[in-house]
Formats: sequence, structure tokens, C-alpha cells
Amino acid sequence: MHLFRVRDDYRRAQLAIAALFLFLGFQYATWVSRLPALRTRLGLGEAEVGLLLMVCGIGAAVSFPLVAVLMKRLGSRVLATVSALALGAVLLALSVVPDYPVALLVVFCDGVAVGCLNVAMNAQGAALEERFGRTAMSRLHATFSGGSLLAALLASGVTAFTTTLAVHFGLAVALLVLVLGLAQPGLLREDRAAGAPAEGPAEAPAGRKRRRLSLPSRVTLWMGLAMVFGTVTEGAMNDWSALYLKDVVHAAPSLAPMGIAVVSVMMVLARIFADGWRSRLGDGLIVRAGSLLAGGGLALALLVGGLVPTLLGFACVGVGVAAVTPCVYVAAARQGSDALSLVAAMGTTGLLAGPAVIGFIANGSSLTWGMGAVAASAAIVSLCATRIRWPVLRQAPADEPSATDATPTGPAPVGSAPADAALHEA
Repeated sequence: MHLFRVRDDYRRAQLAIAALFLFLGFQYATWVSRLPALRTRLGLGEAEVGLLLMVCGIGAAVSFPLVAVLMKRLGSRVLATVSALALGAVLLALSVVPDYPVALLVVFCDGVAVGCLNVAMNAQGAALEERFGRTAMSRLHATFSGGSLLAALLASGVTAFTTTLAVHFGLAVALLVLVLGLAQPGLLREDRAAGAPAEGPAEAPAGRKRRRLSLPSRVTLWMGLAMVFGTVTEGAMNDWSALYLKDVVHAAPSLAPMGIAVVSVMMVLARIFADGWRSRLGDGLIVRAGSLLAGGGLALALLVGGLVPTLLGFACVGVGVAAVTPCVYVAAARQGSDALSLVAAMGTTGLLAGPAVIGFIANGSSLTWGMGAVAASAAIVSLCATRIRWPVLRQAPADEPSATDATPTGPAPVGSAPADAALHEA
């Protein structure tokens, strides 16, 4: 069914925004699942693969000032569409890169586009929760994991018939364009979530001045650190699980992409139910306990070794970190648009640059030690979570009146004066 034929406003917007999350997960997992093929074709070592991933992270990091400007000028809806199209072009370029320097340039552009889409889609998700008064972020993030899972399955299926990257990436781009075309009409036209000032024209210059001079609060910085180490854990599983299964566990080539699949399946299942867990247990407990499960489960799997224990350890990571990023994004959204943009940018940087650091650790010692650093990153998330003031949220029943029919009781709109004032005063 076309998304624009869904009559319920909340459901239509939810499906459209979820499609953005699926898009990003699918695009990123598509090319990292073929890192072994890219490494062989370009003749790269582990350090060069690590640098490739780090350049991608650098692109995400330097995109933060650009994202802030584009969000204010274009809004989250337009920025999401433009950055998604750019990510499709990146896949096509990666399928034909002639040498390593060109590959570095292409993945740098990928990092910039990922940074833009990540901030835009999370701004859309925050606006969805505010407009309709329902918790939805965990299920939106579930579709990111679902996209990674679909990409891993597609990679396994395609490589069974051909190892040609152009065929694989071309098919992936065709699917991504279809998803984007179906989703785009349903996206929210919510420019205030993109950071537009809430003040009137006479007060706008002063508001802009305060935004330039404001510094993030300590709570926001702790959120950013939790996001960085959480996304390092999540990103490393996407980037290095296939190589770990192939080089350390000595799994068959057809089983190597299943590391991403196991993590993604568990993350999807956990995120489907995470909004209910948040309402019953609270975001803080979920983040602390989940990150400890991820770190402990992976560490134990590395010590035991073998295919089955390794996949079980990967499953613990999928369950444990599933709710980390949704919970942190919700908490950041309550601090205002500046906090949301900063935390999202830090998360994107951790997702893309962190796995590169794992590559350097692996090159200096072994990939087992590199994955051990991933387990340590998950444990650090639990420490950061103790320093964050977590909001109290609840999952609204489907038949409960939405925020469009009643007086809003949720957080102030992202980019609104009360929310931004909380950031400046913290």
C-alpha cells in the first residue's frame, strides 16, 4: 500500500519517517557488508580499511555545522530527501571506484550525507512524538535495524549468484529509490523541529545571537558521550562482525554476513517492545542494564570462541544496545534543537569513526582485542547513563486521544523557546 493512501495522519507520518530510518540502515549496511570484497578488489590491509571507515566518520563530524545551517534553511523534510538521494549516489560510486584515494573521497561524502540524514530523520521523529503525544522513537529505530538486516540478507543472496559489486549496489539503489518515493509525501512539514526560532520577527536577531553563543550543558555532554560509545558498539558490529567471523572464527564465506543479521534481528525485536519497557521500567534502567548486557555478553563470547558462542554474544549486543540511541535521542529532544543536533552529530561520528579505531586496534594487536574494545565501549555507556536526567515517558494506547485533539502534555516542541531556554540555563 502506498504510504500516501493511509488516511490516519499519525500512521502515515510514522510509516514515512520509519522509511527514512530503514533507508539509512539499508544503505550503510549494504556497503559495509561488502567490505571483504572492497578490501580484496582494492588490495587493502586492516589499517587501510580502518582509515576508510575513519574518513567516513570524519565526514560525519565535519557535517555538523553544515547540518545546522541546512536544517534552518531547508527544514528536516527537504534535508532528509536530498541527503537520501546523495546516499544512493554514493553506493553507485563505490561500485566502480578505481583506486583507494577515490574510495576515501567517496566514503567522506557518505559520512556527510549520513550526518545530514541522521539529524533530519531524528528531528522528524521528535516532531512526531510531540505532535501526536505518543512514544514512537524506539520503533522508528527498529526500522533502522530492519534495514541493516534486509541489506545483510540481500548481500548474502546476491553473492550466491555473483560477486560483482555493480550488480549488488545497483539493485540496492533501485530499492532505496522506491522506498524514498513512497515515503516522501508522508513526511512532516515541521520546520520548527528543524530548529526554526519560535520568537517573533522583532526578537529573532537576539535569539540567533543567543544560539551562536550558547554552550551545551553538562547533561547534554553526557548524552553525547553515551551516544558516542553506544554507536561505537552498534557500528562496530556492522563493520567488523563479518571480518571477525571470517578471519578469527573461520566461518564459511556465506555465513560471514550473518553476524550483521543476528545483531540486526535482535535489535529489531528489542526495539519493537522497547517503548513498552520504557514506560514500565524507565529509560535510565533500560540503558544501564542493556549496555551491561551487551558488554558482558560480547566479552564472554570472545573468551569462549567458536561460531555459536560468537553469534550468541552478538545477539546480546543487539538486545543490549537496542534502546540506547532511542532513549538518548528522546532525552536530547527535551533539551531543545541545539542539543538534539549536537547529540545526533556525536552519534553519527561514533557510528562511523568508532569502528575505524577498532580497525587500528586490530592492526596493532588482533581483531579479538578490537572486539574487546567494543565490549568496553558498551560498558562505558552504562557509566554515562548514571549522569543523565532521564524523562518519564509512557506509551499511549492506540485509542487514546492524540496531541492534536487535546492539550499537549509532552515535551516542548523541538526548537521552541522553553526547550531552548532549558539548554541555555542548564
